[in-house]
Amino acid sequence: MIENELLFLGLLVEGPRHGYEIKRHIEEELGPHTGLKIKSIYYPLKKMEETGLIEKQVGRQGLWPQKYVYRITPKGKKKFDELIGESFVSIERPFFQMDLSLYFLPLADKTMVKRRLKTRLALLKRVARELAALKEKSSVNSKSTFLILQHDLDLVEAEIASTARLINQF
Repeated sequence: MIENELLFLGLLVEGPRHGYEIKRHIEEELGPHTGLKIKSIYYPLKKMEETGLIEKQVGRQGLWPQKYVYRITPKGKKKFDELIGESFVSIERPFFQMDLSLYFLPLADKTMVKRRLKTRLALLKRVARELAALKEKSSVNSKSTFLILQHDLDLVEAEIASTARLINQF
């Protein structure tokens, strides 16, 4: 729930939004760069409303159906500040699917492993090129997107180096 709170509170710090706008922003702006996928936005919003982090107002324009507009409360702003501060110093071990395979590496066919690692290396290099291209485009549009893409590119480049070392061991 902490990631959800940071996500929703962060979006509402920028200003009040209605539910559809929040969902669209996550899917179109954040999702492609962060891998975020939110099934339902309304349950976490309801929970944050119950705890006083946000408030909901009902609005209507003309003949359109009513919309709920969410806004952050002072308590929510304080929580956002706490969460964003914690996120910068939180260090959790990343988990890569390949880690489990590395554990069983001595039991695997070496020819197959080397072939698959070469495929992985080619895929990672393609991802790095795509991230670099996206980063070039985003430097004009959004500083936040640029920073996310640079961070992702750094991680992919580290994974490229690690995979290349593994291949050289065979």
